[in-house]
Amino acid sequence: MDKKRASISEEASADVDGGTAGTYAFNYKELPSLRTLNEPSNEVSQPPSKNNKMSGVENRAFAREEPKSAGEYVRAVPSAPDASPPFSASEAPPPYAAQTSTEQIKSIKLGIMKNIVVISIAFVFLFTAYNSLANLQSSINKELGTISLATLYAALVVSCAFIPPFLISRLKLKFTIAFCMLGYSAYMAAQFYPTYYTMIPGAILLGLGAAPMWSAKCTYLTEVGGVYAQLTNQNKEVIVTRMFGVFFLFFQSSQVWGNLISSAVLSVDSVEIDPSDPILETCGINYCPDASGNDSANATDNGVSQQKLYTLSTIYLVCALLSTVIVLVLVDPLSRFCDYETKPDATASKSGGQLLMATFRHLTHPYQILIIPLTIWSGVEQAFIQGDFTNAFISCGLGVQWIGYVMICYGVCDALCSVCFSPLVKLVGRIPIFLLGCVANVIIIVLFFMWRPNPTDIYIYFIAAGVWGVADAVWQTQINAFYGVIFPGKAEAAFSNYRMWESVGFILTFVTNSMICIDAKLYIVIGFLFLGMVGYLTIEVLERFNVLPRGADGQLLKLID
Repeated sequence: MDKKRASISEEASADVDGGTAGTYAFNYKELPSLRTLNEPSNEVSQPPSKNNKMSGVENRAFAREEPKSAGEYVRAVPSAPDASPPFSASEAPPPYAAQTSTEQIKSIKLGIMKNIVVISIAFVFLFTAYNSLANLQSSINKELGTISLATLYAALVVSCAFIPPFLISRLKLKFTIAFCMLGYSAYMAAQFYPTYYTMIPGAILLGLGAAPMWSAKCTYLTEVGGVYAQLTNQNKEVIVTRMFGVFFLFFQSSQVWGNLISSAVLSVDSVEIDPSDPILETCGINYCPDASGNDSANATDNGVSQQKLYTLSTIYLVCALLSTVIVLVLVDPLSRFCDYETKPDATASKSGGQLLMATFRHLTHPYQILIIPLTIWSGVEQAFIQGDFTNAFISCGLGVQWIGYVMICYGVCDALCSVCFSPLVKLVGRIPIFLLGCVANVIIIVLFFMWRPNPTDIYIYFIAAGVWGVADAVWQTQINAFYGVIFPGKAEAAFSNYRMWESVGFILTFVTNSMICIDAKLYIVIGFLFLGMVGYLTIEVLERFNVLPRGADGQLLKLID
């Protein structure tokens, strides 16, 4: 993130005897009195004199150094005798320019927070539609629905490698977000006439647009977070974390609103399943795609009329289109706050081919080989709860109208635990949290083997979804963090592998949704969990006892040079 910070120039303006820290310059449009490092100055340089001192020339506390890289701040604050500076020179945002009015600073701060909230609301509308629709695919569109989801994640893998730098450099961040949201709208529109000729192209468009959309969103939040940190003289990492916290506070609520909409619409004139209905014998562990007509692609087999499907599709399409309109109309371009988009190195990340090569070269890292099964498991467990649990347990045992209500419990538990686990890791360590996620998943998998879904056991559906949500919170928060810990300085290649192998888990699970019975699927699921935990614990042991050979720089040696 440091490489993306705006260039900063320091102009020492206070008298040395006054002890002031100097002024800093940024190229905000709201701050015409300030200038950037790259702007030419029209001022005539004056030599220092007795009455015209250049701050810092005669005082080592103001000694100046040129930054080693863009975004590496030069701190010029005289040291206090009784306090050490709270930040290192490369981390601390400098004090804002003294001549900037309080009103200007307040205006920019309010503008930043407004844009964070607006982007968050736009994503709430978008994923209110998408998350709920994805939960229903295996029930309302059967094989076609799960194949479209598998296609989506395959397109996402390709998109991650090639599209984000290309698109962002041409459309800039705001318009990249808005344009890519239209891919989600295309998938929603395909629901009006769900065939292979509409659903698959819609899934491809969504998958190709998802990667640049998320990349642009993350970059926007990171950059405005850095500006806000400079305005308030706070640590950038802390502020950016808060910005993402605000975003995900809104974002996680989309599980609630979307599932409420689906259940409200599908519950109208719905017929509850009779607890003595023989069809219940084919649910849960006994569910097979080729048994009792379960592989039918006709949505009316689940009691869902075409009118209800059109109503849902209309609501979701309107939500998706509204998200695009919100971004286009209400979000300010990043150029209002900083010059990130105008800098030649703004999208100087690796090209698609370079990133692809770096991704595969990273597979020579021994830790990457060991963490692959757990990364695949992350995709498998999400796809299982989204595709198999909703279809074989909820839709079959309760009715499709209950999918939304049960998945609300999953989403709420997931969101709450995602917030709690980060501070909990600081108290108990990383390993107990991973073991908690593993135990939670094993308990529910054993329950799936033993339990026969029935409408009289409605509370079990909610308990199973809630506990699975707790486990998912572990995997989504801790695997990401673990990648950052074990691959320092290699974030681009490491997280490219993370996205690729997690997508492999999604693809495998969705593709086999219409091919494998639930009992066999559960053995596959628990197998990935077992292999993933073995790989993870092996890394912990190797790291703790420093077993593997390392180079002179302290980095692990690759398996193949």
